[in-house]
Amino acid sequence: MSKDSEKSLTGQPIFNQILKIIPREVFDRIVLAQKSDYRCRTFSTWDELVTLLFGIFERCDSAREACDGMAALGGKLNYLGMDAAPAKSTFTDALINRDASVFEQFYFALVKHFSEVLSDSRKAGVRFDRFYVFDSTTISLFSDVLKGVGHNPKGDGKKKGGLKVHMLTDVHADTAKFVKISEAKQHDKNFLKYLVLPKGSMIAFDKAYNHYLQFAKWTEEGIFFVCRLKDNAKYEVQDVTRERRLAEGVSGVTIGK
Repeated sequence: MSKDSEKSLTGQPIFNQILKIIPREVFDRIVLAQKSDYRCRTFSTWDELVTLLFGIFERCDSAREACDGMAALGGKLNYLGMDAAPAKSTFTDALINRDASVFEQFYFALVKHFSEVLSDSRKAGVRFDRFYVFDSTTISLFSDVLKGVGHNPKGDGKKKGGLKVHMLTDVHADTAKFVKISEAKQHDKNFLKYLVLPKGSMIAFDKAYNHYLQFAKWTEEGIFFVCRLKDNAKYEVQDVTRERRLAEGVSGVTIGK
């Protein structure tokens, strides 16, 4: 990243230096367009963003921990542009009542703003310019405390109590292009329909996203995909364009030139 002579960061706390890099004018435009600060008197959208980032960087496990951690900073909060640490009730009310889409829009605005300095190095052995990976992770809620909470799976599957985060990642740029949160019990394959992929791109995902109708649509649209077959999948080989025999116990995907 080129040096910005308008920002003097020397001697300032690291967290404040990070905030200084954020294009505040871009953030303010989104807040104004979304009316995110409408009828807000004390805890602005920017204050909420600062508190959220503080909680992330300090690895806080709760809203109370984030607020108490900021309160411990005392007079140093003026570096963050805040007069005082927010009360837990104020922070949680903002999380409940303020539309989270303002932060979603700001994330993608940041990706666009810093696109010139984001990594664009191609992954070795990948010939697709637009290469994506789609996967999900489950965030368990309460299951360790309340043993009865959550969906009981069949067999030896994991208990699905909590939330599930579905994310599409640009492999070359190492940035998220799509994020959606659902109940943990929602099946992964239901979220393929939300993806908007450019023609000629490649997407890879696990067999939990196996959805034959979506595969047919992508084939018609010229979108390539890689997915492991289900154990009970029925198929018929139509044509062999390239064949590579693997040694016993060896697996992998080969992309031809």
